[in-house]
Amino acid sequence: MDLLLSEGFRAALHLVGRVMFSMLFIMMGMMHLMKLDDFAGYAKTRGVPAAKPMTVITGLMILSGGLMLLLGWHRFIGAGLIALFLVPNAFLMHAFWKETDADAQQNEMAHFVKDLALAGAAALIAFYAAFSWPLSLGG
Repeated sequence: MDLLLSEGFRAALHLVGRVMFSMLFIMMGMMHLMKLDDFAGYAKTRGVPAAKPMTVITGLMILSGGLMLLLGWHRFIGAGLIALFLVPNAFLMHAFWKETDADAQQNEMAHFVKDLALAGAAALIAFYAAFSWPLSLGG
């Protein structure tokens, strides 16, 4: 029990959680930019205006937000960038209520709820950004 309460264990757990959370956004941000035409094409089918520039902007948002959280640097801004991506993304890209096929509707609903849950996690991270983070650059 003492190990679970130790400062070193909690610092390591914090770092592991940061890595796991941020890697999703770092990887997806890179994919937005490396496969720009594919991602922009999909966004266009979902009715996103100016799909290509928006794909670049959102890719940079989540890539930089993920890196900020990974490093523990300007954490509030990093979490905010991620949340600012996720909430509109849920409504624009995963509008399950527009789907007529039951399987497609279920799939989009899962992605919609996932995006909102991740946005909630980003909001919690933004809240805790005001506190000291172990193994971080600060800011």
